[in-house]
Amino acid sequence: MPENLLAPGAVLALWTLVMLTWAGVTRFQAFSKVGIDLKTAPPGGRGVDLEGVLPPLTNWKSHNYTHLCEQPTLFYAVIIFLHLSGGSTDLTRALAWAYVVLRIVHSFWQSTVNRVPVRFVIFSVATLCLFALSLLAVIATLG
Repeated sequence: MPENLLAPGAVLALWTLVMLTWAGVTRFQAFSKVGIDLKTAPPGGRGVDLEGVLPPLTNWKSHNYTHLCEQPTLFYAVIIFLHLSGGSTDLTRALAWAYVVLRIVHSFWQSTVNRVPVRFVIFSVATLCLFALSLLAVIATLG
């Protein structure tokens, strides 16, 4: 495990862009199948407009990308707080890597199978890691 607490954040940022690419490629491939021509599409379209138009399996990747732009923003801040306050320990690095691995597993699950009970468990365990990291960041920053 790398000693740098910021490494898990860099990996998750890269993973988020991988998901953006996967979502984009999947959507563009689906457009022709459902008869969407971007040259004639009305201006101002949004991703939400494709719900019910594109197959769910296509939209799930986009949903996951959106999720990666939500809660992980807290993760990035927390690991920076820990890094700057000297809170990088074996425990915080393990929790940070666990969070990232769980979010990547969550991405694969949501993007392919998307059974909510399993997805909820993966998300919940990742959230517990983030909660623990946040608590440790408060302790580290209060000194």
